[in-house]
Amino acid sequence: MTTPAERKLALLAWLAVCVIWGTTYLAIRVSVETIPPWLMSGVRWISAGSVLAIFMTARGERVFAAEHWRGATFLGLFLLVLGNGCVVLAEVFVPSGLAAVIVASAPFWMSGIEALRRDGERITWTTAAGFAVGFSGIMLLIWPDLSHGGASGRAFVLGVIALQVACLGWAIGSTYSKRHARSTNVFSAAALQMLIGGVMMLAISIALGEWHALHISTRSAIAFMYLAAAGSLGGFVAYTYALRHLPVSLVSLYAYVNPIIAVALGVAVLGEPFTMRMAVAAVLVFGGVAIVRSQGQTRRPLMSRTRKSTMAITSST
Repeated sequence: MTTPAERKLALLAWLAVCVIWGTTYLAIRVSVETIPPWLMSGVRWISAGSVLAIFMTARGERVFAAEHWRGATFLGLFLLVLGNGCVVLAEVFVPSGLAAVIVASAPFWMSGIEALRRDGERITWTTAAGFAVGFSGIMLLIWPDLSHGGASGRAFVLGVIALQVACLGWAIGSTYSKRHARSTNVFSAAALQMLIGGVMMLAISIALGEWHALHISTRSAIAFMYLAAAGSLGGFVAYTYALRHLPVSLVSLYAYVNPIIAVALGVAVLGEPFTMRMAVAAVLVFGGVAIVRSQGQTRRPLMSRTRKSTMAITSST
């Protein structure tokens, strides 16, 4: 049972998520200018996870308990390696604002994964219509690059595909978290997930030989430190805390706020393009997401708090 004090703190945590994760798309884009994506992601999450693990251990929490490793490994792989790592990889090719818009399509994947489960929710015609509207927006974004080809166009399309893989990974991890990750201390669980996911991404970086491409600029270093401190520690922990004490329908609204902040910062700071075609595509994506979510809320008016305690909606950054 959530107390009034916990709810107030959870609302502040949700507001922090709206702002922090809206700014991290810009920080990721600046970081990968000179730091290879998997290397940046691995060091970022290991750094943040280490700080949080030390803090929780000092408080007497069992961060590395044997019974926590299986769930943390699963979530580290799907939420962080796929859910976050593929976003970072995509931003090598896709403008930060557009990446945030495309990531907002994660609820489509969430509904699809749920429908595949025996105890999940079936896809209705209304939900299918939401899928069609949302993915038509994504197709509108990538169609010129698909039709005209070229190296830059193919790279952009590959970036969009990476973003969809990120959404799929976050949806799978969210489904698992929704049903299994309930008893573990929220901050200890976050620390272990960060460490495991970070080690996996660092291993990918080493396998790809990314260290040889490392040449850190001052602004990339500043962006990286912001991501590790605010995006990873502040945002991830705040998001997890908000999910423990607020309805998912409320927490998930941050997915509408993040792209607005990301697009505005991308245009203002990096001079990223945002044309009328992109604006129409964004409206279609958000419209499709709204249809899917409204249908889900209609069918789940009495969803219990325990069932949604650690459910995630959109890919963390």
